[in-house]
Amino acid sequence: MAEYKDIKGYTIKVTDTDPEVYAGSWSSGANINTARKGLSGFGTATAAIAATGNSPSTVNSVESWNGSAWSEVNEVNTAKFYRGNTGTATAGLLIGGAPSTGDVEEFDGTNWTETANYPGNVTGPILLGIQTAALAIGGDVPPYTTATNSYNGSSFTSGTAINTARSTGIGSGSTTAAIIAGGTTPSATANTEVWNGSSWTETSELNTARDLFAGSGASNTALLGFGGLSTAVANTENWDGTTWTEVNDLNTGRRELGGSTNGTNLSALAFSGANSGGTVQSATEEWSFPSTPAVQTGQVWVKTATGASSVFKGYAAQGTGAFATGGALPTVKSAHGFAGIQTAGVAFAGATSTTAKVATSFEYNGTAWSNAEDVNTTRDLCAGAGIQTAAILFGGTLPPGGHSTATEIYDGTDWTTSPGTLNTARSRIGPLGTSTATLAVAGTPPATSSVESWNGSAWTEIAEINTARMNGGAAGIQTAGLFFGGETPSAVQGITEKWDGTAWTEVGDMNTARQSSGQGAGSTNTAAIAIGGEVSPGFTANSETYNGTSWTEVANLSQARGYHGCGGSQVLAIATGGRNPGSTFLANTEEWTVPFTTKTFSTD
Repeated sequence: MAEYKDIKGYTIKVTDTDPEVYAGSWSSGANINTARKGLSGFGTATAAIAATGNSPSTVNSVESWNGSAWSEVNEVNTAKFYRGNTGTATAGLLIGGAPSTGDVEEFDGTNWTETANYPGNVTGPILLGIQTAALAIGGDVPPYTTATNSYNGSSFTSGTAINTARSTGIGSGSTTAAIIAGGTTPSATANTEVWNGSSWTETSELNTARDLFAGSGASNTALLGFGGLSTAVANTENWDGTTWTEVNDLNTGRRELGGSTNGTNLSALAFSGANSGGTVQSATEEWSFPSTPAVQTGQVWVKTATGASSVFKGYAAQGTGAFATGGALPTVKSAHGFAGIQTAGVAFAGATSTTAKVATSFEYNGTAWSNAEDVNTTRDLCAGAGIQTAAILFGGTLPPGGHSTATEIYDGTDWTTSPGTLNTARSRIGPLGTSTATLAVAGTPPATSSVESWNGSAWTEIAEINTARMNGGAAGIQTAGLFFGGETPSAVQGITEKWDGTAWTEVGDMNTARQSSGQGAGSTNTAAIAIGGEVSPGFTANSETYNGTSWTEVANLSQARGYHGCGGSQVLAIATGGRNPGSTFLANTEEWTVPFTTKTFSTD
């Protein structure tokens, strides 16, 4: 039997003080002297180096941070930006850069020395380790590469390739135990890989796909990632060896920034960079974490106190969930696709009336919607999956009629039609997964049991569901999915089926049979939410959550609706647009949130 530590990555602590929620905080530090973007940063929160970059022209200036102020030190030999960087303030390493080069420089705390060139020209490689034992990973050659090379202080040796080619990501660890995350592929990715000294394995993804960001970490089980993307986000995430957790944001969102690459996830530095408009920033921010014990989502502990019984506690989304009003779409939209989470999504295609199908797309930032590029094929009753910066659209109903096989990919800026098309034209599909690992479950009319799997380039027919349906909801990932509700020729259904990567198995039915419930939301096949939908007759505001075994009714929407866009997780979801019981097309958005609380399991 697996132990708790093997499953969660940490042991059950015994403490006389309840841990603080893992949030941390950023505070302002002294500004850097030369504001720049695309710079190289390495070192720790109290001893760091900021080298080269654009200001806006390429500079070779270098500054040293002593924990309270920046001072100018000796310049690099070659002025570049997007260089790979790692090391300490007295033993640093730079590799490659733009314009593309194979130059390598070492820093000894005073002087820069050029050493053996990299095996080829490269821009934006991920570096980790120390000056005399480093890994240089990926980069833009072009094209983006999966190559890995180890450096021993004097020469390079080719190593095992990563799974996803990328540049401008972050990394932490050593030549025998490391982690890399994010980067440009060329779209921003949330992909994370871990290295065990012999192979790279994909693991839990970032919550926000990103590139052009910075990190701070000392091992493969502790890494902080912050900032990034062309939109200059402030999001900060912490890696604990198992999962990424969103923590407190930077005070100033920025991209192409520097960080204390070889610091820790408890004490870090973020400096310079640019805002979304490309204007360089001089701000420095310092990250700190509470010195008292800290708790993350899903963690448990034993609290002891003199003269009192010990209690067993945990921290998770345990409170009573509720829907709140979010930002309204710029226009009404129904039967559309959605990809993303509650605070970063994209809604695309659909219809604005019973006779008007549209190609419009809108992005959501958690507060308001903004215009995005139109899809290439106008359609409604289509399916979507993925995240805001890496989404997939497939199937749907075409104007004036007929079903589509077309697949489109969104990179956060542009929609591109893929040569890979569905094997069976269909609409009213249950979608789940990511933009490169997707399932298209059932659909059309007439209702079908067919399921297709997407690998990033092509669709393949796989094992069918047990009961043919259309307009069902879906949740989970390509190898662990859930399909629920929908419509058969005879009735609206509450049937639920679970996918284990090989076969579909019927599990507990929903409490309220429904179809068109926004296609569902949930990141696993054991934690999903069905929001609203069409019942018999009319539309409902009823919502239910699934815990891996059974469905439980939770708080209702404020507006009954069906054919809406829906996404997120069981505890943080979004429902937007759709139609109400009077068949009025909607623009309003509702956000589902389950609060995180500390729960006492026992007082024995």
